[in-house]
Amino acid sequence: QVQLVESGGGLAQPGGSLRLSCTASGSVSSIDDMGWYRQAPGKQRELVAHITSDGNTNYADSVKGRFTISRDNAKNTVYLQMNSLRPEDTAVYSCNAMIRLVLGVSLYDYWGQGTQVTVSS
Repeated sequence: QVQLVESGGGLAQPGGSLRLSCTASGSVSSIDDMGWYRQAPGKQRELVAHITSDGNTNYADSVKGRFTISRDNAKNTVYLQMNSLRPEDTAVYSCNAMIRLVLGVSLYDYWGQGTQVTVSS
């Protein structure tokens, strides 16, 4: 009924930039909190950035000042602008959203399929 589709991953050089997008489609009535997570090989998944429905944000300490999360509610889309990339940012990045379905009242937790970000020279 609902899909989260990510795009924008790929290869970047250290110091470079990438912009990730994640769009929700299907029976979406409204979206509350949205976030980006990442998981590097051999490590646990971690929260990168989070944004509420009214635009309040928080970030992992490791990305503060380099990454910016934003959203376009009209497009059901969340973005992650990643600047000053470092090799340690290499991971699979996944988006997450709390979605209320059409004709529903409950919120459901949805995840995207993940997109690979590799930072290497």
